[in-house]
Amino acid sequence: MSADLSQSPGHPPSHGAAGPSGSNRDAPEPVIKVRNLKVAFGDKVIMDGLDLDVMRGEILGFVGGSGTGKSVLTRTILGLVRKQRGTIEVFGENVDDLEGAARRTLERRFGVMFQHGALFSALSVKQNIQVPMREYLKLSPALLDEMAMLKLEMVGLKPDAADKAPSELSGGMIKRAALARALALDPEIVFLDEPTSGLDPIGAAEFDELIMTLKETLGLTVFMVTHDLDSLYSACDRIAALADKRVIAAGPLATMLASDHPWLKAYFGGERAQARLPAGQRRS
Repeated sequence: MSADLSQSPGHPPSHGAAGPSGSNRDAPEPVIKVRNLKVAFGDKVIMDGLDLDVMRGEILGFVGGSGTGKSVLTRTILGLVRKQRGTIEVFGENVDDLEGAARRTLERRFGVMFQHGALFSALSVKQNIQVPMREYLKLSPALLDEMAMLKLEMVGLKPDAADKAPSELSGGMIKRAALARALALDPEIVFLDEPTSGLDPIGAAEFDELIMTLKETLGLTVFMVTHDLDSLYSACDRIAALADKRVIAAGPLATMLASDHPWLKAYFGGERAQARLPAGQRRS
């Protein structure tokens, strides 16, 4: 796959599989910059030579086949998985250079929603939302409660959800509660791991709309690992595709549709994918 696949007319160059983004001073700056990344578990190499940029203020949809390492990349950026080679810069800082207070300051600028929510079953919804607040902030119990209720409101949950256990919530409510926890520290970057998995089409569409609204109102940058075609088409500003242990293409939907890479052709050219496209964008 040529590096040119990360480009498209009318869009600034991107680093999905390319080098520096050129000399255009108006081009957006990446808030996350990954270069030459290698991640392996024993002898099994998951990523090798992976490059990726996530631009400020965008929703980037990250796609790839099952078991290719989409969630592993998220965890590597977050520092939860060790890398064997490469650099990861966030907000212009090499994360390898950050320790102690500097590392904790960076972590406060992240919000993470893990797949299936990953709520603590022994805690109420309100207490789940307060977990990162208690770890990073020194607030009175009254203020903790006030902030938790504000986050519930932001994600569209009613106040009576606060004292419920995760087991009392529907699948859609669990997703929203997990998102509220991800927003607890007012992050600048939110990582979403398969946020619409397990939701019915109406619930998934409503969740996509919520993400787009929060992005606009809060100025978020969103890194969304997903396989949901509707999310990719409706919510994402750009898409990055993982195959062959690296990012093979990055750009708007048109870039994905124009690619000749076998996986992208199968993914976006399949019958289900084509049915979601406007007639003028479907492959003949």
